[in-house]
Amino acid sequence: MTTRVLHESVLRTMDLPAGDRFEAWVQRMGGTHAPMQLSSDHTPDYHGHQRVIELGDVTVWPATFDPLVFRRTAKLVRQSDPEVYHLSLLLKGEGAADWGKERAAYRTNEFHINSSSRCYEIVTGADPVTIVGLEIPRSALAVPGHRFDRVLGHRISAREGMGALLAQFLLQLVADTSPYHPTDAPRLGTVVTDLVTAVLAHTLDSDLRLPSETHGRTLTLEIKAFVRRRLADPDLTPATIAAAHHVSRSYLYRLFQAEGLGVASYIRDQRLEHARRDLADPRLRALPVHAVAARWGFPRAAEFTRAFRTAYGHPPSAVREQALAGTYDDETTDNGDGAHPTSRPTPEVDAPPTTRGPHANDTPVTPDASW
Repeated sequence: MTTRVLHESVLRTMDLPAGDRFEAWVQRMGGTHAPMQLSSDHTPDYHGHQRVIELGDVTVWPATFDPLVFRRTAKLVRQSDPEVYHLSLLLKGEGAADWGKERAAYRTNEFHINSSSRCYEIVTGADPVTIVGLEIPRSALAVPGHRFDRVLGHRISAREGMGALLAQFLLQLVADTSPYHPTDAPRLGTVVTDLVTAVLAHTLDSDLRLPSETHGRTLTLEIKAFVRRRLADPDLTPATIAAAHHVSRSYLYRLFQAEGLGVASYIRDQRLEHARRDLADPRLRALPVHAVAARWGFPRAAEFTRAFRTAYGHPPSAVREQALAGTYDDETTDNGDGAHPTSRPTPEVDAPPTTRGPHANDTPVTPDASW
């Protein structure tokens, strides 16, 4: 019987054993774009869902996945370069990219543009990300490589102009591929290529560079990722963070204040949330509460208990008891950056009241529920 639908493959990491999920996602991402080094705080139980839709030489891939760091090094580029251009339409979450001399931060309804021939590091935010990814052979676009490099770091809106046309086409395609036959795939790929070429040409003509506030957002994302990687270090402080990023403490405070956050309170809330997750995990039942606290940067058990009770309204031991009894109800309040403590920050110079970030009210295009 002849297949009458577009060729599409799906990966849901939740269909795999927990220990195999992250490695499967690493292999999937490498096969979709190019070999990369991937890391995440969620490797023990990684959640990712990706569809790959093949349109001739063009690949479209809607995906939702847990926080992730992508690194493509010079060695990986030398070893394997499929010579493809990549675009991501960000529908939910946030991300930042660093190419060495260029940086960019992205928010919802913006396109991220990249190349498999470049070295880069991409960091997503603390919450899961939803995107529509796009891979196009470099040879398919009538844009010289040196001109394409000028597009890296641009903010391309999916709300207006040529970017909106491309976004609308991609979203309609991934929402329902059933009307299309396999013979339509190359034609659809041509349409995508033409739209991408138009978007790039328009961007190169206008040649608008990133505003200074975008660089601030990029640096803030990088600092948050730095903090999350070092939560176990009890000596992690605003001073050490500022020194590691070659900025003053006052500038560090301003970066976080722009998102309604305090530096010290952000560190504390991230530590408390990771500790809460461990306490609610039956697989860690043998780990004493004080060991969980130390694991996340609280060397003094009494201090941890006080902070936990203030944040969540009950002692840490109650979380473990309820989780083991199957009665734990995770009704915590999201602070907009992957942590859930409900307490207000203590009065300190670097800790204004915790609120959601400045882009919390952006209304992204709603992805199809089947993703």
